[in-house]
Amino acid sequence: MSEKEKNNDNHSDDEGKGPLTHVEDAHTVNLIPEGAIDPVYQAKANVLNDAIQAIGMGKYQWHLFIVTGMGWFADNLWPVVTGIILPPVLTEFRGSQGPYLKLAQNLGLLVGAFFWGLGSDVWGRRVSFNITLLIVGVFAIAAGGANNFTTLSAMAAVWSIGVGGNLPVDSAIFLEACPATHQYLLTVLSIWWAFGQLIGALIAWPLIANFSCPTTSTSCARRDNMGWRYFVFTMGGLMILLWGIRFFVFKLKESPKYLMGRGRDEKAVENVHRIAKYNGKTSNLTVEDLNRAAEKAGARDIVTGEPGLDTSAKAAVLRTVEKFSFDHVRSLFATGKLAYSSSLLIIIWALIGLAFPLYNAFITVFFTLRGTDFGDGSIDRTYRDLVILSVIGVPGAIIGGLLVELPYLGRKGTLSLATVSTGVFLFISTTARNSNSLLGWNCAYSFTSNVMYGVLYAMT
Repeated sequence: MSEKEKNNDNHSDDEGKGPLTHVEDAHTVNLIPEGAIDPVYQAKANVLNDAIQAIGMGKYQWHLFIVTGMGWFADNLWPVVTGIILPPVLTEFRGSQGPYLKLAQNLGLLVGAFFWGLGSDVWGRRVSFNITLLIVGVFAIAAGGANNFTTLSAMAAVWSIGVGGNLPVDSAIFLEACPATHQYLLTVLSIWWAFGQLIGALIAWPLIANFSCPTTSTSCARRDNMGWRYFVFTMGGLMILLWGIRFFVFKLKESPKYLMGRGRDEKAVENVHRIAKYNGKTSNLTVEDLNRAAEKAGARDIVTGEPGLDTSAKAAVLRTVEKFSFDHVRSLFATGKLAYSSSLLIIIWALIGLAFPLYNAFITVFFTLRGTDFGDGSIDRTYRDLVILSVIGVPGAIIGGLLVELPYLGRKGTLSLATVSTGVFLFISTTARNSNSLLGWNCAYSFTSNVMYGVLYAMT
């Protein structure tokens, strides 16, 4: 009996009943240029991609869409949180420099994205997945007790280290378990981004509007300005709840690609079978399939002569870092058309990366100041308008996911229209002569910017 037959027999009892999926029937398209990464790793990864494609989109992937969406939820919620609390914080901590709170936060986000992104290739996706939201929740709750601006900024920096790991790690987890036919859902995943801003605004509105010192106060005692603290406590508690769901309720299967890259082929195959079982199916993938792919790639272990792959932690990190080598950068400018396209994407990312966080960081301050100019700059009005902006952003993510699949529009057309529209609406908003006009133009911006960001992230 062949190894594949034995493997199928071994899984016949514990995999449960369900249609058998054949790896050889699925053929995913490899978009990575030949020789760009370790050929043995690439060959084995193609086999695992085919195995996931053969299993198809099922219950496991849809549940993963929800739990990884929690990471996207947190990724947009917390940058918005600092913007939401900024006006009452500055009212309480007189003389503080508001931009330093955002600086501390962005430093934390930078460290978190780098640390968790590379770390997930060393200790696995599950560790990062299971700990980031806990870090956010614990230090957010601690921040609610801050007695000065410096302490608050320090706590924001630490909670942001947790936040920074969510988007790169959760996106990788979702894509590595999602069949190629449904990877457009990465665009739709940005709906959780919109929900993050919406939930934050909804909870902040009653708390900050009713438990804050007036923005015109010359002095503000802590006991009169508890709204922002209640809000941060609530958001921290929500993160603990979401962490509990990800840790205790949903049992994430470690990424088969990560396991394969660390030389644990048997465990990688086992997890593919577990995903299939979760979806009510069975898979015929075996370790023999991975070995055969490695043989075709031409790599062999120096000592045993068996197909080989460097499975050390260092090699796992290098496979990630290789994506950013200068050879890969040069390939982006190999032709005139590629150079033009790459340059546009880099410029778009640079400008959006600057404008989007700045907008969300200071939108509450902006609404308050402009509202005062228009004669209706109350705290209640400011946070009500923020809720409306957040509601408008939700359908933007959904519509963006639909537009990218249209044959004559696609990702390029959708991104072009959304980006141009976003800029136009922001410019026009400067012509507003009353609060309603200002809100209307910013609602249009909120809608198109959510389309733009979801498509841009999925494209690149």
